[in-house]
Amino acid sequence: MQPETLSTSDSVKMLAIVEQWEKISGCHTDNTEKYLLLLLFKLGLDAMVFYLCCRKLHTSFLNMCSMSIILAEVLAVFCITAVWFLGVERSLVSTCFFLAHTSATFGAVPLPMICLGLFDYCIEGTSIGKQSTFSKVLRNVVLTLLVWMLAVIYSLSPVKAKLIELDYATGIKAVVCEVEESTLVPYFNLGLFTTIIFTMLPFWSRISQWVKEADRISELREEQENQRSDLFISTPSTETKSGKENCLEESIRPRPPLWFSLTLGFTTIWMPYLVVSVICLALDYGVPSYISVNLLWLECTNSLLGGVVFWVKSKSLGPYSHLPENVCLWHVYWHLSKGTWQQQLPTGVFNPSKRKRNSLLYV
Repeated sequence: MQPETLSTSDSVKMLAIVEQWEKISGCHTDNTEKYLLLLLFKLGLDAMVFYLCCRKLHTSFLNMCSMSIILAEVLAVFCITAVWFLGVERSLVSTCFFLAHTSATFGAVPLPMICLGLFDYCIEGTSIGKQSTFSKVLRNVVLTLLVWMLAVIYSLSPVKAKLIELDYATGIKAVVCEVEESTLVPYFNLGLFTTIIFTMLPFWSRISQWVKEADRISELREEQENQRSDLFISTPSTETKSGKENCLEESIRPRPPLWFSLTLGFTTIWMPYLVVSVICLALDYGVPSYISVNLLWLECTNSLLGGVVFWVKSKSLGPYSHLPENVCLWHVYWHLSKGTWQQQLPTGVFNPSKRKRNSLLYV
C-alpha cells in the first residue's frame, strides 16, 4: 500500500490503492490480498500482545477493550476475506467501502476508550468500584459495546466510500479510496515520548543503576513468592536474606523520587514501541486507523493511566494495590523509591489451595 495524504479540514485522509494498471504492459494488480495479509499480521501481533498483557478481562475496562479490538479484527479479516474470495462482481460491498468504514470506525474509538479507562481506574477501590465480578464484567461489556456502537454510527455519515481514478505520468493508472488516519495515536505517542525524554535528562547518569536495583528487588521478591508457593514454608536463612537487603540498601543511595521511579518502570516496558511510533511519524509514514489503533497502543495507554492513578493514590495509601494487573511492575518501583523492599514471610504455613501467582506482577 502506498498512501498519499490529502489536505482536509476535518480529518487526515489517505489514499489506499485498491487496483492499478500499467498502460504499456497491461498488467493489472488487485491489492485486496495485500490488505488481507496486512490485517492478518496485525491480528497475529495483537493476539500475542493480548496473551502477554491481558490475564483477567473483568479487572478493568481497558482489558475488555483489548478483547473487543481482537474481535473487531477477526470480523475485519472475515469481511476482507469474503470480498477477496467472492470478487467485486459477487461481493455485497467493495474493498473501498470496507477500508473506508473500517478506518473511520477504528479512528473513533481511542478518545472514548481513554476517557472511560481513566474513569474506571479512578473509581477502583471506591464504593462505586467495589462491585461483584459479574457486575464489573457487565459494566465493562456494556461500556465497550457502547463505544463501538457510537464509533460505527459515526463512521456512517462522513465517510465517502467512492473509488477515485488517478492517471500518473509514469503510465500507471490507479483506482484509490480515501481512508482515515488517526491523528490521536501518533501524536499521543509523540507527546508521551517527548515527556519521558525530558524527565529522564536530569537523572540520566543514575538510570542504569536504578534499573539494576529494580531488577534485583524483583528477583528477591520472586524468590520469596516461590517460597510462599511451597506446601510448607520455612524461614529463609537470616544471614542470606539480610545480606541481600543490606546490599540493596547500600547501593541505592540516592533513591529516585516516586514519580520518576514509576516513570522509569513504564519506560523499561514501552520505550521500544514509542520509539518505533515516533520514527514512523518523523518519516511521515502514514498509517491508517485500522492499523495504528492496536493492542500495543491500548496496553501502553493502559499502563500510563494505571501508573498515574497508582502514583496519586500511593501517596496516601502506601503501595496502592487495588489496581488491576499490569505488565509494569509498579510495586517494585515504589519500593525502589521508598527503600522498603523487606517483606516478612510466615513460617510453617500449610496452604495447598493457594495457587502460585504470576511472579512478574505480584509484590
